[in-house]
Amino acid sequence: MSTTIEPTRSTRVQSKSRRFHTITGVQVLGTGAFAPANIVRNEDLAEFGFDADWIIQRTGIHERRHALPDEVTSDLAFAAAVRCLESAEVPVSSIDLILVGTVTPDRPMPSTACILQQKLGASAPAFDINAACAGFVYTLATGAQFVKTGHSARVLVVGADVMSRIMNPSDKKTYPLFGDGAGAVLLGAGSHEQGFLSYMLGADGEGAGLLCVPAGGSEEPTTATVLAANRQYMQMEGRTVFKWAIRTVTDAIRETLHHSGKSIHDIDALVLHQANIRIIDAVVQDLGFDATKVVINLEQYGNTSAGSIPLALDEACQQGRINRGDLVLMCGFGAGLSWGTALLRW
Repeated sequence: MSTTIEPTRSTRVQSKSRRFHTITGVQVLGTGAFAPANIVRNEDLAEFGFDADWIIQRTGIHERRHALPDEVTSDLAFAAAVRCLESAEVPVSSIDLILVGTVTPDRPMPSTACILQQKLGASAPAFDINAACAGFVYTLATGAQFVKTGHSARVLVVGADVMSRIMNPSDKKTYPLFGDGAGAVLLGAGSHEQGFLSYMLGADGEGAGLLCVPAGGSEEPTTATVLAANRQYMQMEGRTVFKWAIRTVTDAIRETLHHSGKSIHDIDALVLHQANIRIIDAVVQDLGFDATKVVINLEQYGNTSAGSIPLALDEACQQGRINRGDLVLMCGFGAGLSWGTALLRW
């Protein structure tokens, strides 16, 4: 028999408060990303009754990657991590901590970070962070604190998800939105001018039911009845989440900039969670941001949850759109409901 504890008014108010922090003296030493080779185009989905034109018009997504049957989240994380270490020219042996943001772990336990540690041949402590599509920003901020305090000299931060495994193939409105991918950054000590000039992590558990996987946990263990009802798959109230995302991201970015003393015109690159082109366009328009500085790759990958922002970051770095000293503004948002915004001096 379960017991439901009704949150107090003070708890609800606190959950919606916005608290900003600064962590300088931290820098990104390298980036890396990986997406499965299996490309699933809108045209491929049309063969199964999906409307290819609707997908493009409503989301901006043209294709996404799906992991092969023998590929799991740690495999994607491993490939991204290897590329990240190569770009930083840092050996695995120098990693002091491994953090993985994911909502699709290989197994309920152990953590995917521990499995990644074994695959890398590292000896660092490792743990996962589950903040869904806000997972990378949450994980990055956590890693930065370990560096800042001197606890770790090199922190490997990975965002990785295999969303195709938790999506209902018969759900015409959600299945086309998500894909699989991973990205990684390596954090280390930097100058006093580098790091998080301002960042904020937020959550509002009152919206937990708007975007969730109902079954598979202690509340609703997996049974034959659960599987028959497809409750092992993600469920989303799309319209409500869409409106919440635009409002929350726009407000969070404005407040982050205000806290940092910077303006939207100071930003060199804006990297938002790649959920929906209409969300990105609405935020950019509301902020009056220069569209040429917005990093967008969702047309190729769809929504890869925690893999979204680091995939885009690595692509922008490879293209020379993000360079040392640049101001990079990022924001992740999703299930929880949770969100995280960070202004980073690269």
